[in-house]
Amino acid sequence: MLSSYKNIITWLVKILIGLASFAIIYWRLKDDLTPENLTALKISFTLSGSYHLLSICLVLVPLNWGIESYKWKLITFPIEDVTFSAASKSVYSGLCVGNLAPGRATEFLAKVLFFKPVNRPTITLLHFVNGMFQLSITIVVGLIALLFKFDTGNGLSSAQFLLIGIFCILLLAFFMLFVFKFNALQKWIFGLFKNTLASKSLPYSFTKNSVSTLFLLSAIRYVVFTTQFVLILKLFYSGPLTSSILASVCIYFLLTTILPMISFIEPAIRAAIAVLVFGGTDINEISLVTTAVLVWLINIVLPSVIGYIIILKEKFDPDSYRHGLFKK
Repeated sequence: MLSSYKNIITWLVKILIGLASFAIIYWRLKDDLTPENLTALKISFTLSGSYHLLSICLVLVPLNWGIESYKWKLITFPIEDVTFSAASKSVYSGLCVGNLAPGRATEFLAKVLFFKPVNRPTITLLHFVNGMFQLSITIVVGLIALLFKFDTGNGLSSAQFLLIGIFCILLLAFFMLFVFKFNALQKWIFGLFKNTLASKSLPYSFTKNSVSTLFLLSAIRYVVFTTQFVLILKLFYSGPLTSSILASVCIYFLLTTILPMISFIEPAIRAAIAVLVFGGTDINEISLVTTAVLVWLINIVLPSVIGYIIILKEKFDPDSYRHGLFKK
């Protein structure tokens, strides 16, 4: 009887996760897949080479998230040695659950479930540090692109550039503080929850080798997902890829990364940013909006579906929900 009750609770939780995730995805898309955008998409697939571009972009999806999974395995290795398969399941499940909150703030809730309960407080902090490695690459390249467009007179105003630059430098400084003072910050954060987490602080330190490897993998992954954006953009734009357009791609990822995203209108915000940063190029608004939405579908929604399938297959014990335990 108790076992049946647990199974019912388990499936209710899983169904609710799926319904909530895909309801949010629907609300995100309903105002962006307009007749004009769908027409542009249909026309793009009548052009020579369009299916090749889309196929390459789809092939890069497992590479993109495979690199992220390897980074996740690498950064958590000193705390718990999980297999690449478990790290991948953790990442894909996190993508699915991350749809539930602005800025993907709930992503870690699923990711940590693939680790032992005693390790999860430290693993949770490492989730955010891991994201900072990718963020730092996006910021550095984006700032270089901003400087290029500012110098060529085809970018933001001096005040806007200065404001974004200061904010990005502060983010980088915070990241470096977190890496080099991880143990101290961990103890301080856990100390805020004396009754639950203070005793669960596990020693962890970043080595020069681990930091350089994480930066290298983050840089490679950055090349992968910016290439995906360019490939999709070429579905709708037949002109040459100028230095201004490539710089705009980098600025697009910078702004979509550092600006807070309200969950159910995230694609609309991304589309608006695309229109803003590509201003001054000859790419029309419909092409930009459709590119932003299609990249989001391929790189976030598709892996989220995979993540939900993983969640459905995992054995979840509702009694241990407070500890986030998936039975192995």
